[in-house]
Amino acid sequence: MKVNGLAKNFIIVGENIHTTRVVLRNGKRVAVNAAGAEAVVYTGSEGSTRHLAIPEEIKRSQDYEEGRVKHVKIAVNAAMSGREPEASEGLEYLRSLVRRQEKTGADFLDLNVDEISLRLEEQKSAMQWLVRTVQGMTSLPVSIDSSNLEIIQKGMEACDQEAGRPLLNSASLERLEALDLARHHHSPVIVTAAGEKGMPQNDEERVANASRMVDAALAKGIAIQDIYIDALVFPISVDSQFGNHCLQAIRRLREKYGPEIHITGGLSNVSFGLPCRHLINDAFIILATEAGADSGIIDPVASHLDNVFSIEKQSGPFQLAEEMLLGKDRNCKNFLRAYRKGELQMR
Repeated sequence: MKVNGLAKNFIIVGENIHTTRVVLRNGKRVAVNAAGAEAVVYTGSEGSTRHLAIPEEIKRSQDYEEGRVKHVKIAVNAAMSGREPEASEGLEYLRSLVRRQEKTGADFLDLNVDEISLRLEEQKSAMQWLVRTVQGMTSLPVSIDSSNLEIIQKGMEACDQEAGRPLLNSASLERLEALDLARHHHSPVIVTAAGEKGMPQNDEERVANASRMVDAALAKGIAIQDIYIDALVFPISVDSQFGNHCLQAIRRLREKYGPEIHITGGLSNVSFGLPCRHLINDAFIILATEAGADSGIIDPVASHLDNVFSIEKQSGPFQLAEEMLLGKDRNCKNFLRAYRKGELQMR
């Protein structure tokens, strides 16, 4: 996506078509439909208000009891079922997600079905179905995302590549064979800074792990411009230095590998567990880009980049978010105090 104020394009990997995604039961996205049933409210392709009914099996889940509704999971299951009118409503819901991401500048649509089922064969079937279905709705290339390489392989095999080469998300030191899959499909690939036996503890471990992955990808003949480094973003609510660890790793990796390689990450992870997530996410996108990131696995609907990069950085709310993200606000105390006082509204 070309963004006003940035010298180069920022590549958006849109993260919204994930079976992990939730809406809150007590939020404005859940209401009662004309039949008196609880449903997820959305805007259809023709602009009308529509309702995706919440099935009984979802209401029996722990997520639902705790106030979360996995709306993408509902839509995929409904669409795959073939039962009408649920199947058509599920397809329309997915179509609405695709179109919203298209309109807000996504470059890839990241697809993940890991929570569709506990059974691997059902997960693989769902990934194949979802890839083919989404490809029929958009001209954008897809990103195949899973914690299981077999699921990724099924997704890659289902891609027709007419819209462009799919992005493989992701390869790591724990599964180097994912690089062979990317090479076989001539696809760009996200390589993570994860270690062989766990997550990195600081920027040095991130750089060391990511460097091994980049070197392995290059050795297999994957072009440097087809490599995306995920520097791994962790919640700032857990440790005040997590933001700095990631930002410093981005700086060092950009310096080491130059302008051709891509640096990305799940940038919204930084705000988990905190209020005013949009403000925190937008501030971190700016900081990560200034550090050298040229991509992000983000929700482009919630964080439209033209709006993000037009934020007044001298405003009080942005300054509080920035100080927290840079580890200057121990335990997020100043930020949380401002939130309780109602001082974090951007003007």
